[in-house]
Amino acid sequence: MMAPPLDAASPDQRSESATADVQAPPMPVPTAAVVPARLLIYHADLRLKVVSLPRASASLDSLVRRTGGYLSAATEARTDGEWRQAMTIRVAPARFQALMAALGGLGTVEEKKLTTDDVTAQHADVAARLATKRAVEKRYVDLLSRARKISEILEIEGKIGEVREEIESTESRLKTLNDEVAYSTISLICYQPLVQPVHDAPVVSFASRLVDSFYSGWTLLTSLLIGLVSIWPLLVVAALSWVAMRRWRRRLA
Repeated sequence: MMAPPLDAASPDQRSESATADVQAPPMPVPTAAVVPARLLIYHADLRLKVVSLPRASASLDSLVRRTGGYLSAATEARTDGEWRQAMTIRVAPARFQALMAALGGLGTVEEKKLTTDDVTAQHADVAARLATKRAVEKRYVDLLSRARKISEILEIEGKIGEVREEIESTESRLKTLNDEVAYSTISLICYQPLVQPVHDAPVVSFASRLVDSFYSGWTLLTSLLIGLVSIWPLLVVAALSWVAMRRWRRRLA
């Protein structure tokens, strides 16, 4: 028998060699969990007392424009001894603190309130519900394309209408959240105290005072006479008692 060639490899050796030639897939590299950005809503209530409301209003308009904000509402009134403007200012969160500091320099800060709402979870919940409702709508549309009976078509169309109403409501809520996150809100009341006119006391002449005194005396006299008339029973009893007392004393004498 002939010996095998020296360079011939056994099956085990060939298997090990083939295994060595195939590279193992790289192990997955663990990645850090992505932390979603927090969605925050900033709101402030500010009350300012100013010396001149027109000047403060002009400066306010300039500040709002420089910070890229805008006035979403404004009212003006003169009541309770003050000239007052109430405004709602919207500004990007990045410039919220800067605008607040600038507004405080327009006058005397009498009231200041800051609130921050974290709506991250709420936003995620609304977005998830919106995606679910859209998926349901798509399934109903697919069913509608395969429906053959009039009753099935009407029922599916009714379901689609209900789902679309829910989708519109959810979209509106999500849009509101996005708007509140994108623009912070400042509710500002800016007022100027108004000087109240003091009316001089009227000058009363001597003749007027004399006439008033005459009428006052006449009123007093008529009041006394009316009082005496109203107690006439007591006067009668007193007179009879006096007469009886005199007769009794005469008998004793």
